[in-house]
Amino acid sequence: MGALLWLLIPVLAAIAAVVWSSWASRNRRTGDVAELAGYARFRAAMEKPEKAHSGSDAA
Repeated sequence: MGALLWLLIPVLAAIAAVVWSSWASRNRRTGDVAELAGYARFRAAMEKPEKAHSGSDAA
């Protein structure tokens, strides 16, 4: 019975390694892609010509 308990330790370690490796290699949807898309929208907004104001705040 003691030998089976000693065999259980590496089996549990292997299961833990599989769980950790699957978690570490998961697809992360947020990251550079989302940040680059936001930066592209920012650049597009900055490149648009500014609308002329007809208000009284012009000095």
